This record gives sequence, C-alpha cells and structure tokens, in this order.
Amino acid sequence: MQNIITLFISIFLIVSTLYSEKAKKEITVDWIHSEEAQSVASIPKHIWLKNNLAILYDVRLPKEKRNFVLLDPARPNESRLLLDLDKTFMSFNEIAGDSLHSLDWPKSFDQTGEVALYIYNGDIYLLHINTSTFERITNTEQEEKSPRLSPDGKKIAFIRENDLFLFDLIKSREKRLTRDGSKTLLNGTLSWVYWEEIFGRQDIGYWWSDDSKAIAFLQTDESMVTKMHYVDFKPQEPRLITQRYPKAGTDNPNVRVGIIEVAQPRVKWAKINSYEYICRVKWHPDNERLSVQTMNRSQDTLNLFFLDRKRGRVRDHVLTETDPGWVNITDDLYFLKGNEFLWQSERDGFAHIYRFSNKGKLINQVTKGDWALRSSGGPFWLRQSIVSINEHKKEIYFTALKKSSIERHLYRIQFDGENIKRISKEDGVHSVSFSPNGRYYFDTYSNITQMPSLTLYTQDGSKIKTIAEPRPELLKNFTIQTPELFFIPTSDGFNMPAQILRPEDFNSEKEYPVIYHIYGGPSAPTVFNRWQGTSLFFDNILLAKGYLIVKFDHRSATAISKKLENRVNLMISGPIEMADIVDGIKWLKSQDYVDGERVGIWGWSGGGSFTLNAMTNTTEFKAGISGAPVTDWHYYDTKWGEFAMKHPKDNPDGYIKTSFVKSAKNLHGRLLLIHGTYDDNVHPQNSWHFIDELIKNNIMFDMMFYPMRKHGFSDKPARIHRQNKMIEFWMQYL
Repeated sequence: MQNIITLFISIFLIVSTLYSEKAKKEITVDWIHSEEAQSVASIPKHIWLKNNLAILYDVRLPKEKRNFVLLDPARPNESRLLLDLDKTFMSFNEIAGDSLHSLDWPKSFDQTGEVALYIYNGDIYLLHINTSTFERITNTEQEEKSPRLSPDGKKIAFIRENDLFLFDLIKSREKRLTRDGSKTLLNGTLSWVYWEEIFGRQDIGYWWSDDSKAIAFLQTDESMVTKMHYVDFKPQEPRLITQRYPKAGTDNPNVRVGIIEVAQPRVKWAKINSYEYICRVKWHPDNERLSVQTMNRSQDTLNLFFLDRKRGRVRDHVLTETDPGWVNITDDLYFLKGNEFLWQSERDGFAHIYRFSNKGKLINQVTKGDWALRSSGGPFWLRQSIVSINEHKKEIYFTALKKSSIERHLYRIQFDGENIKRISKEDGVHSVSFSPNGRYYFDTYSNITQMPSLTLYTQDGSKIKTIAEPRPELLKNFTIQTPELFFIPTSDGFNMPAQILRPEDFNSEKEYPVIYHIYGGPSAPTVFNRWQGTSLFFDNILLAKGYLIVKFDHRSATAISKKLENRVNLMISGPIEMADIVDGIKWLKSQDYVDGERVGIWGWSGGGSFTLNAMTNTTEFKAGISGAPVTDWHYYDTKWGEFAMKHPKDNPDGYIKTSFVKSAKNLHGRLLLIHGTYDDNVHPQNSWHFIDELIKNNIMFDMMFYPMRKHGFSDKPARIHRQNKMIEFWMQYL
C-alpha cells in the first residue's frame, strides 16, 4: 500500500511539474517591446515643490488614467488627485482643435505646482492644475522648443527659429529677446556637440536668474563647422539632410555667453579670454554674479570665473582645475552662505568634495579616500553627486561608490570632513531626490534580483512609506533568471567586476557557448548591483537558446578612480583596455563549463568599437556583433574624440593604433555590422570605411543597415527586427 501511495505522489509531482512548465510563457522579442514588458519595472515619476510637497505621476497605470497626485511627506497616507482628467482633455480639445486622451509628464512645473508646461505639435501650452484647464501660449507655423518658466512663475522663455523669446503670463504678451538667429547662429539653443557631449542630451542653452529679471544664454556660431549629409529615401526625389558636426581636428563652433535684462533686452557679452569650450553656466544666489566654467581644446585645464551681471566682465578668476589626462565636467557647484562654495574635483585621483572661499581659496577637502563620488542617474558622463546641503548643521548629503564600485549609496558628512555616515541600508543602487528643506527624500532602489521600488524617507534614512513596491508578480508566468555577481582577475591581479547569467538547470559539467556584452568607455561601467531592465529579458531569450551571458568591466571602465581612467589617455578604445578584456576572456575559457571554441562578443556604440577591436586585434572570438561603432577617431566629434586622444596632429601614433579601419584586414571570426543610415552621433561613414577594407581583403561578413534610423533606434519595428536579427546571427555562427 505504501508503494502505491508513493507511486501516486510521484506521478502527481511529475504531472504538476509538466503542467507548471507548460503554463510558463515564452519570452519573445515582440513581448519585450510590448507595453506590458516595458512597464514591469516602472515606478512613478516625481518632483518636489518649493513648499516641500511632491507631485507624483504613476506611469504604471493605463495612459488614460494617469493623473498628478499631491503628496505631503508629513501625511503620506492623505495624497490626493490634482486633476479632473475629463475636464483637462476637453479643455485641450477646445483650444487646440485636436484630440488629447492621455496626459504626459510635462516639460516642467512651476515651483508652486500650480501650472505645468507642455509642447504639442510645436506649440507651447500651459496647464493650470487648480482648474484642470489648458491655456495656449503660442500658435505659430514655426516650431517652439526648450520652454522654461521663470522662477517666479510669471514668464516663459522659449526658442523659435534659433532666437530667444519671452512670454509674459501676466500681460499675455510675447517679447523677442534676440534678433540675429539663423541656421548657423544659435541663441539659447545648443549645437549638436554641446547638446550631446557637454550638456548630456539636454537643450540647456539659457538660464534664468533667481530674481526672474535676467537671462544668461549661449550664442553659438557654427558657420565654420564641418558638415555631414544624410539622404532620406522616402521622397521620390530623395531629401538631403545637413548636419553641422565638428570632426576631431576640425573647427569647433564659436560659443559665447550673453546676459540680457528682460525689461530692456540689450545683450551684454561676457568678456572671457582664451577658451575653447563653455562647459557650465550658473547664477550666483546674490543675482549679481554669474559663474562660468571654460575649458581649453586639449581639455586638461578647466577654469571657473565669476562674471559681473551689469557689465559681463570677469569679476573673479576663482580656480583652475588641471589633469595629466583630461578634466571631467561636474555639476557639483553649490554656493553657501558666508562667501563659500562646494566643488567636485579629481585632483587627488578620486572624485571628491572640496570647500572653497568665493575667492578660490581652498578651505578644506571634505571627502577623502580611495573611492569616488558618483551620481546615480542620467548619462554616465554627467557628474552630480551632492543631493542636499544643510547649512544650519553644516552637513552634505551625497551619493558615492564608497562601499563598492558596483553600488550607489547615500552618505552624509560634515563640512569639515568629519563624521561620514552611510544613510542607505540595502545593498544595491540608490538614486535619491531630496525635498528643498532637506527633511525628506525619495529613494529609487533596486538590486540585481529585485525590481525598482520608490520609497519615502526622512533625512536620517528612516522609512516613512513605500510609494511603489516592486512587482515580481508581473513576471510569474515567465522563467526569468537574474545574473550572479562576481570578479574576474586580470593577469596582474586587478579584480574586474563581472556578472554571469546561467540557466535554471545549469550543469557545471556541461560546456556552454558564451556571449560577452561590452560597452567599455572610461568610467562607464556595465556591471551594477541593480535591476537590469528589459535588456535582462533579451538576455534570457539567449539563455533559453543555450548561451551563457557575461559582462565584465575592464579597470578604466569601472568608475573607481581618475587614476584608472587616465590609463587610456592618448589611446582610448585601444590595446590598453584590450589587455584586460583578453585576460577576462581567457579566464572564462579556463572554466570547465565554458566552450572555449564558441565565445562571442557584442556591443553598441563604444561597445561596437570594442567588438571590432577584439575581432581585429585578437583571435579570441568566434563571432561578434558590432552596433554603430566608431572605427577611426578622425570620424568622431571634437569634444569626445579629443578628450583622451587630443588633436590628431598632437597624437598621430595614437590615432593609428586605435583605428580599426587599419586593422580590419585582420578580422578573425564572423562579424555582423549594424548601423542606422541617419546616425547623427556615430556617422555611418565609420562602418562604410571599415566595410570597404573588408571588401578589399575579400573578407566575408554580415551587415544590417536600417534606413533613416539614428544612433539609438527609437521605433519599435526597428528594435524588434534588430534583436531578431541578432538572435538569428548567434544561432547561425555561434
């Protein structure tokens, strides 16, 4: 009888397991790009208001139900909806003659949360939140862009046809502030190289003074800048598109700072001698001074100036930063009472906070140690780590890599550098946003196995309320593996942060093919103890097809220190990084579970460049996919191309040794090259030249060019097609 019962139990368990496996859904590329998949790890957007209340906007809801929610951190359970959505949609439809069925997150809010700024079809609209009604600000054939409310909420500045305009909300009157804008003369809006490389893909070309009476702006003359051309295939007679893009070694746009009083719009031009780039502009709280950061062409010297508002002249040359490699631009400049300011510098080889007098005299180094400040959001080349300052208690709150280079934590320290304390508790990545009074903060948190959550805390790290919990139940119908974190040693003993994705039924006695995913830029890591987003889903598709997925960061990419970054000075994306990468691949091949004859590599942009580097300068890889690669630094822009490589005439040997056009004849393994024909960042000519060298040497390869797609494919069909093409390639050649 016992044997019969045991048999029935065994049969039941087997049937249950088979049913469970059958019930699991298969991850597909189409699903990855569905709204369901895109929203799995979403959390509400949020912004703090001047009165220390917050507005939340829950993107996890259906679009037509998304509303603004007002949250008082002192009463977190009493939040309320701010808009009558039906009335809001009706109002817009009446004044715009168009249909609005859902409300997006706006371009900006005023500081009181009473109005929100939108652009629809090239015109500016203002949403009055208290009445749930729209007001149309512009109604022109020309496109308006980059609108910003003045600090007092009474005016809107914006750009039209490369000129700066102002709309007075009290008088309902428009005023033109500049009049010389043209296709090559830009007022208050950025040229491509400034938009991409200096201001982190944000069109930040003008700045309101805190008293709302003046605007500082950049004027850019790019008439001397080299041109790129693209052909739009759709018109019967193809349309030629022209872009001003300064190639390495060619002329940069000429940029200067103007100051304009909005009551009397006459421009005062800043009088600063000898600079190549204007890197940052920020008003001093006294409204009498304007801080401006400039940099030289080789980017190894950065100067901070204070300008006089009335005359535009330099009042003080405050400080100079120099570096044997290059100086990284920082947004950590904060003015304190008592004629002091805080500043981020890498002068000791690590990114730290320093305190200066307004005359540039060093008071003290605030943070110290073999670790670096690091922001926890935005493009990796933007650096802003200070998140709150309590002047009364003389405390600074900041995010850093002190615990680990693969984590981001919140810390507190006193102005004098004493009593540093870690505030965030859970291992992983924390991105924080403080209320203006510094008493509360939102923490967006995740780790490698846990989806993001949004939680409200007091300043000391005491939890008030979780606003949005992780939602693992959304993936219960799928088999999702998450990566394991570990380290791979280099031949000289440096431990490279790494992660590996293994199947649920991983067998250490079986040999698996490996796909190595790389980006590789200086201080641009790929390995984090955080949720990996929709890329994790794509990796799980490859996992299900029998591959192991690996990432590891060579030492210059880890963001640990400026010292490690500077290793690649004059030779970026070249043999120095490749030595670490080869060490990492050889270590992987030495593992019993890795099939050393079937190792692939792929990456996009900088990762595409490293793929070509690896496949033309080593014999370690059987196949690789290179997406939108820079193949020769002569083809990339001045700001990024020259920060480490310098001007071509000053580093000809470096340009030769990092040119994959020159090493193309040595291609080892099967290559798939992917590019968009309208890539205005990494131009298609990079791939065309590399391909031409392969043809000259009768080397077979695969190619997928996408018509009129830019650097990051924005449309769903192209993204779906690209990922399916990648899967097809791996299955055929790896």
